[in-house]
Amino acid sequence: MNIFYEEGGKFKAAAVIQKSDATYQAQTQHGKRAKIKAANVFAEFDGDMADFLERAQEEATQIDTDLLWESCGGDEFTAEHAAAEYFGAGYGKVQLAATLMALYAAPAYFYKKSKGVFKAAPADVLQQALAAIERKKQQEAQIAAWSQELQEGSLPEGVAAELKQILYAPDKQSPAYKAFTQAADALKTDAYGLARRTGGIASLPQYLYEGFAFAHFPNGTAAPQIPLPPLPELPLAAGISAFSIDDDDTTEVDDALSLQDLGDGRRRVGIHIAAPTLALAAGSDIEKLVAARQSTVYYPGGKITMLPDNWIAAFSLDEGHIRPAFSIYFDISPDFQAAYAGSRIERVAIGCNLRIQAIEPLFNSETGTSAAEAAAGSFPHHADLAYLFTLAQELQKQRDRFEENTVKRYDYSVRLQEDGRVAVAKRERGSPIDTLVSEMMILANSTWAKMLDEHDLPAIFRVQAAGGRVRMSTRSEAHTGMNLSHYGWFTSPLRRAADCINQQQLASLLLPDTAPRYADNRDGLFAAVGAFESAHAAYREFQDTMEAYWSLVYLEQQQIREVRAQVLREDLVRVDGLPLVARATGIPLEIAPRSTIQAAISALDAEKQHLALRYLNVVPAVDQAA
Repeated sequence: MNIFYEEGGKFKAAAVIQKSDATYQAQTQHGKRAKIKAANVFAEFDGDMADFLERAQEEATQIDTDLLWESCGGDEFTAEHAAAEYFGAGYGKVQLAATLMALYAAPAYFYKKSKGVFKAAPADVLQQALAAIERKKQQEAQIAAWSQELQEGSLPEGVAAELKQILYAPDKQSPAYKAFTQAADALKTDAYGLARRTGGIASLPQYLYEGFAFAHFPNGTAAPQIPLPPLPELPLAAGISAFSIDDDDTTEVDDALSLQDLGDGRRRVGIHIAAPTLALAAGSDIEKLVAARQSTVYYPGGKITMLPDNWIAAFSLDEGHIRPAFSIYFDISPDFQAAYAGSRIERVAIGCNLRIQAIEPLFNSETGTSAAEAAAGSFPHHADLAYLFTLAQELQKQRDRFEENTVKRYDYSVRLQEDGRVAVAKRERGSPIDTLVSEMMILANSTWAKMLDEHDLPAIFRVQAAGGRVRMSTRSEAHTGMNLSHYGWFTSPLRRAADCINQQQLASLLLPDTAPRYADNRDGLFAAVGAFESAHAAYREFQDTMEAYWSLVYLEQQQIREVRAQVLREDLVRVDGLPLVARATGIPLEIAPRSTIQAAISALDAEKQHLALRYLNVVPAVDQAA
């Protein structure tokens, strides 16, 4: 004797070995002994088990589900009742098994109430369920069709419309996502590889850029054009023609300098900072934009500006224009002692935008920085720069931060050329130009930070305890790294939200009838600090990723097989001459950090963002400058 029973939603057959009121001891079709509850058994039968199941399954496929549903009525019913209604009173055990299979196979039509007991779904509910089943079938057919197109190298319109979300923030229930992952699995590739294969992504830089933009600029990277409100009437700075010093590709000129001769060897240094916050009303669209963007984003070959183009055009300190500015003045004695001479908000004439790439060959650590060399005037304001460089060095000495005869160190950046080649730009760290500009900004930043603190105005200060990390705080504390009692950022308001907030606070001291943006609301400033730090970290990571990719392209293009690198820690190294950090295998444990090593490139694939370095030897100190 055999039994027909259900287990885990599947119908099975087994040969009875022993039977009791509650259970059967049986041997399954696969020869396994099993204990089966009598409540799970629907029929006992004789004959071949496999043949019984095959005939029942064949019979079940012939059952008209709609007719079965109609014959069962609205009340609860048993499988035996359903078999009798459909097949007639003389139904057999095969028909009973077939009926059970049909009932189980149509959960939209029949609700299972208990073992062998069912209830037909109400007509309105059934129609909704059938419509949903049909939609799912159509969806699955669409997924299959899209998947096939993707595998054949085409990008279906429906998938293309969701491609960014599929790549960067997938909705795993989306039909487009399911089709995409099906195709990727079939082709044994990843999402980026399939997007490249089908033309959805043209290059890895595009993929990286769009992923970054998707996460941080959901409304698009182009800043909206926000109308400028009227500006307050401001006096014109008399007798001043200011000049700026920036890279060739700088379009947001935040700061400019001026120099006036006061006689008797005294000079007045003016530091002039762009003033977009004069139009940055609390709660305005432009303030919301600054809060959303936090900073200008830089990467090789481009940038995403914090401010809209029309605001940059209105406030950037471009030559030939008169622009509003926060100005701070210092009177410099013949022995280079700086006395604060006042701050004001005024209009400043910008006479010249000096570009570093043009003037640095004439003004560097080797030549051009002395008064005698500057007397010939190789470029506009050459003599002014020579004076300011001397002043900057004296200010460093006064802060106990002057280093003489230091080993030259360089920073590197990658530049993309029109022919598709990658070039590497080399800049001396702490060059005369960098020194004079940074010291003038430090002078302004520290003085304004002290002003706010003395007036008990909260701001975003930069602080550093002895031996600690630099951090941002809403209360002023010492910055031991710079040896300053107060420090904050004020001098890049076209490019950083933190500077805008500090400038808004400063305006309350310099403009009559102007309230500070944040008076006692330190909670608002805490939130602003958190938002800025989060955005700054993400933007820095993106810039590093892009620079690393183009550095690998540079190595490929130059067919470089060996590099020098500085050991940072353990196997982590910084490749000389490139903004690139990588790992090198085989570095002996005794090699100290900051040592320079020679390494072979054992594997390089820019497209996969992969570089494998293998340690060769330590570069002797005497050879490191070569």
